[in-house]
Amino acid sequence: MQAPSSPKSTSFVSLLSICLFFASVRSVPSLIGVHPLDEKYYSSEVIKCKDGSRSFTIDRLNDDFCDCIDGTDEPGTSACARGKFYCRNMGSTPRFIFSSCVNDHICDCCDGSDEYDGNIICPNTCVMGGNIVYKSNNDISTTRDVDIVNRKVKEEITKEDMFQKLTGLKLVTILQVALTSFAVLIWVNRCRVKSKRRRHR
Repeated sequence: MQAPSSPKSTSFVSLLSICLFFASVRSVPSLIGVHPLDEKYYSSEVIKCKDGSRSFTIDRLNDDFCDCIDGTDEPGTSACARGKFYCRNMGSTPRFIFSSCVNDHICDCCDGSDEYDGNIICPNTCVMGGNIVYKSNNDISTTRDVDIVNRKVKEEITKEDMFQKLTGLKLVTILQVALTSFAVLIWVNRCRVKSKRRRHR
């Protein structure tokens, strides 16, 4: 017969669940494929293509149809040949990849955000130090190098990105400490139950 769980372990599980919930909420970007500094650019009802060629309405953002030659309207899809997708990679290095890599069944962002259509599941490997390529047939191959588009793209990895990286690392550290504490608590609880049983014998 198992001993009932202690109030401490129950409250600890509840706290851990809340932490994991907030971690998942923070990791979901408000605009997929968009750099955080560009989020204001996409906040109006009518948005100009960055090359100034034309404008498009907000409902045409990421609609999988290329309205802007430079890919401004499709940061989160592979519709535009010149488009760039921003990987937030929380806990690792943020980066841009070519939009042709979006939903191509290869995990290019270490946070897996480039494969959001559900055809394959990309584990978040950012805190492990880099990208692991998971193909649709579940084979693991070596990391696929995706060139950063140009020097301007490198310059866009800013203080905001470093803040996100540090925040991600702090969150992972907190969760690791919490899980270790939880494991120790369970072990101590089991030891107490065993010692009580011995006394009753």
